[in-house]
Amino acid sequence: MKSKLSFPIHLENFLLLLIAIAVCLRVSQLGSREFWYDEVLSLLLVTGQKNLYHNPGDTPFLLSHYQQLLQLPVENSFRDILQTLKTLLQGLVVEPHPLLFFLEQHFWLRCFGNSEAAMRSLVMLFSIAAIACSYGLGKTLLGHRGGLLFAALLALNPYYFFQSLNLRMYSSLVFWTVLSSWALVKLLPSESQIKPLNKPVYTFFQQDIGQVNPESSIQIDANRWIWWGIFTFAITGGFLTLYYFLYWLVGVIVIILCLDRRRWWQYTLSFSISIIFSLPWLLWGTRQQLHNADLERFSASGNFFSIIVKHFSDLAQVFGTQLISGDWVTNLTNLQIFFTGLGAIALLIFSILYLYQNQNNCLLIISLGLGLVPLLFMVSSDLILGKFTLGFGWGRAIIFSLPGLLLLLTIFFNKLKTPWQNQVIIGFLSIYLIINLSDVTLRSRQMFHQIAAIINQQSQISTLIVINSQAWGHLLRFAYYLPPQAPLFLLAQSSEQLASTLQKTLTNPNTNQYDQILWIESNYPVWNKPLSSDQRMKIQTILEPHFQKIQQEKLSGTQKLDSFFLQVYTSRS
Repeated sequence: MKSKLSFPIHLENFLLLLIAIAVCLRVSQLGSREFWYDEVLSLLLVTGQKNLYHNPGDTPFLLSHYQQLLQLPVENSFRDILQTLKTLLQGLVVEPHPLLFFLEQHFWLRCFGNSEAAMRSLVMLFSIAAIACSYGLGKTLLGHRGGLLFAALLALNPYYFFQSLNLRMYSSLVFWTVLSSWALVKLLPSESQIKPLNKPVYTFFQQDIGQVNPESSIQIDANRWIWWGIFTFAITGGFLTLYYFLYWLVGVIVIILCLDRRRWWQYTLSFSISIIFSLPWLLWGTRQQLHNADLERFSASGNFFSIIVKHFSDLAQVFGTQLISGDWVTNLTNLQIFFTGLGAIALLIFSILYLYQNQNNCLLIISLGLGLVPLLFMVSSDLILGKFTLGFGWGRAIIFSLPGLLLLLTIFFNKLKTPWQNQVIIGFLSIYLIINLSDVTLRSRQMFHQIAAIINQQSQISTLIVINSQAWGHLLRFAYYLPPQAPLFLLAQSSEQLASTLQKTLTNPNTNQYDQILWIESNYPVWNKPLSSDQRMKIQTILEPHFQKIQQEKLSGTQKLDSFFLQVYTSRS
């Protein structure tokens, strides 16, 4: 039922406009924000020099030692290139993720350099490819209008917008998810794609089983061979990008059992081929990763009631983050996050009930299998194993559920029988657009540029940077953003040891004499506790006899890890 209310332009044209705006926003924001904690770790891994990184000791050292690790090593021969690739793989086995994303970015780094825009551009291209594939998936199920609507929802979704500019594997994971979903839908029986989509499930089963010729069911034309190849290729790519992709495959199996169980052996063959392609890494890399894994950090504790509440809270957080708040979740309180999640859950439940009541059962099975089933299976696994993995990192590790959730909303909006259908669609997408625009205009991500600006005022003097953290995400960002030509020394110690180590450094006659000290206090040192008031006073007592404080300011970004207090001291002599 089309809207009876007039609208200035056709909805399809408006959706195309929104998709174009989403792409332009991605391009314009490539280099507008600093690398955050995890991104600079990705860069270190991608250069192949992760194993050359060493935690700082109790004496200051030149920051340039770290700066060299964030670019490709000097290579004078093909043998040097092979050596870099070898050290790249050796560095990856201590990571909890498979190798594909890092290999992709390594070769991209070789072609375009290590700037923010260059490194993120491949991530952005994956996101644009995912948007294009989402149109294909939506069109296959719902026609041209449905394809545009699904593409617009994915393109403007605040959470995916953030991940489209994040130097991590989550943007490419969504691409593999959407591509394999599209291939899956193309492989399902033609009856389930056209007429029976609006019939009850039992009617579809009766028609499917009663009319299919067993001999014709195994005949696959050339076009289907191509889609089988794409399906196999895409699930291989997804698994080699993130291990949790296995949870999404559970949802795929549910769809197959419900809608295409007579071809189970062909899907099994695809899964087997994917395992064979992944086998070299499984035998070498994954085995070492499991040996190095710290799985205890996900362990659950507390009584049964508190554990259930925690799991439900994590589930609400995932729904709210993925469908509404996006990266704004880092600025929300726990209560705000919870109620945002409840709103997202209410929207999903209403959509499911509406589609079920209107007998859109096959479409419902597909969207739930791609989105909700993997999440519920992961919650069940956490309950059985006594872990809390679902809400880790705002649920970014299960971003593969996002396309399925958005597909459910796409089907709901597309099937909504109301004169206000177009207005509902435009209103929802407008909320997404406003959230994204506010994110790029109202949130600062330039903390280390502020530090660099202070150093550049007197870039020739000897400067000691003092920080109460040894977390490599903090230290490597100093190396990336501070001027490489300046004589910068770094003293990084835990909050407990910083005062005594600084005292020894400044009183040791054999150490450099520093003209300037930048004391950077991290409110979230990652590996140790923040400074206490007594520890802070001790450092001030050590500095004040020889240095004069000339500047202080708070530095903050969008993550709690980006909260610092900067104090600048100059020598009294």
